[in-house]
Amino acid sequence: MLPILLAAFLFLLLMAVISVYGYRAYVRPSRIYDRVGGMAESPVDLETVSVKPKDVVVRVFEQIGEQIPLSPGDQTATKRDLTMAGFRSAGAVKIFFGIKVTFCIVMFFFALLLYRHVTDNPVLRIVFLIAATGLGYYAPGLYLESLVKKRQTKLRLSLPDALDMMVVSVEAGLGLDQALQHVAREIEESHPDLSDELGLVGLEMRAGSRRSEALRSLANRTGEGELRKLVAILVQTDRFGTSMGEGLRTHSDFMRLRRKQEAEERAAKVGVKLVFPIFLFILPSMMIVAAGPAMLKLFQELFPLMRNFGK
Repeated sequence: MLPILLAAFLFLLLMAVISVYGYRAYVRPSRIYDRVGGMAESPVDLETVSVKPKDVVVRVFEQIGEQIPLSPGDQTATKRDLTMAGFRSAGAVKIFFGIKVTFCIVMFFFALLLYRHVTDNPVLRIVFLIAATGLGYYAPGLYLESLVKKRQTKLRLSLPDALDMMVVSVEAGLGLDQALQHVAREIEESHPDLSDELGLVGLEMRAGSRRSEALRSLANRTGEGELRKLVAILVQTDRFGTSMGEGLRTHSDFMRLRRKQEAEERAAKVGVKLVFPIFLFILPSMMIVAAGPAMLKLFQELFPLMRNFGK
């Protein structure tokens, strides 16, 4: 019975997705063409006007998210996390909450199909439904947090290379604005995330923002501690007129030294972390190999003696 219910649920879900895609890609455009008097007779390249399934799914999530009432605090916090993860579109918050609600509903119906086979206790069945629904609602948030941490790690690891190139650019005679744009172009292939962020700094300064405001926006947009320190150094050197190249070089050396120390710290922790795997998996195997034959021989010789002693 369970495979039939699961197959029916997946079939209905697939039919719903196909129906939505067909309506938005074919039925709705044809109605619009009928209203305006038909399509133009000039040939049109279908590849340029075709709707991608990915765009349709994203639009569906966005429409679902538009129906959800959100408080300003939730919107601000979610938008900050999405920006840190690299999602800066205007509808990112609505799409994210649409994904959360959709995943929550899918997990609820999936648990509804399985809860009869999990346990016979009615209380545990209700708990199972609630837990599955809660997992469906909070799982996208946990995944977003992991994306934020991964992106911050990439930015932190790519920062020393960008600092070295920035030092060379500043000492070669470029201003800070031109140095940021030059570094953003040069590291586009090797470090695309940091290149994107530095490019946004240049665009903000071109749009009229002050240099300090654009740099602080970089720190708030990424949430990375090392970038905050770099922004503080750049703002202070720009304010007091000190040597920009010397400050960047010192900070680059400090970051490389700190990365070396972190690597040494992780290497020193390896021995402690290996205690439990060795004790649980390797040591029993070694004991069996080393003492197993002797124990078998002892049992073979000792048990007959014990039987004779009892008689």
